[in-house]
Amino acid sequence: MIIDTHAHLTDESLIDQVPQLLSDAAAVDVRGILVVATDVRTSQACIQLSERHRELRASVGIHPNYSCQANSGDWELIESLAKHERVVAVGETGLDRYWKDCAWEIQVEMFRKHIRLSRQVNLPLVIHTRDCSAEMLRFLQAESAGGSLRGVMHSFTGSPDVARGCIELGLYISFAGMVTYKNADDIREVASQIPDDRLLVETDCPYLTPHPFRGQRPNKPALVVHTLQTIAEVRQVSRELLAAQTTINAQRLFGAWR
Repeated sequence: MIIDTHAHLTDESLIDQVPQLLSDAAAVDVRGILVVATDVRTSQACIQLSERHRELRASVGIHPNYSCQANSGDWELIESLAKHERVVAVGETGLDRYWKDCAWEIQVEMFRKHIRLSRQVNLPLVIHTRDCSAEMLRFLQAESAGGSLRGVMHSFTGSPDVARGCIELGLYISFAGMVTYKNADDIREVASQIPDDRLLVETDCPYLTPHPFRGQRPNKPALVVHTLQTIAEVRQVSRELLAAQTTINAQRLFGAWR
């Protein structure tokens, strides 16, 4: 069994194909998928999908790049949705310096709301970082003074030092299709060093399609096997062993897939 820990199946390029995507995934033993939200609408849609398909679990949250678009009452609705039985994570949340759509201060305020909610409902965070990994680590270290952190650094591309710092805080590290790219030796090096019990895999579909399909869209959950294979090779273990370990890790963090 393999678990794709980050998939945006509510994206318009995928939503109409979900039954076929799940069939394709099951054919390569991808039998668990976390459907990740980016705003109120997708939070509701993730829950609805997870209610219809036993392979799916849902997150709820507001992506940092959408924080400025949140309407009055949106956060209260996220808090309510987080209590749904199919919800196993809070996010996608975090910080982003790449896009300039939302002021840093607003992102920080929204991220702190997600951290508080994570602690209140005892669910892990799904953390987005882009072009600010060192700042993110310092932020998380400061936030950890207010209580323990549970969650995953999704689609990780940071340095070995940032990875070690996040692991010391109790977080997991997840890799997406970028680890398979020919110019990603640095990401593969980090993937080779993550402790066995803190490693996860994901697609981030419809984005980040792995090699040998890079450049093709949309990405889909079945293709997570290519990410898994690449990481297995750099860690010098079998794909089967890594599949088992990452599945154990995913279920330790998010709960059992039945």
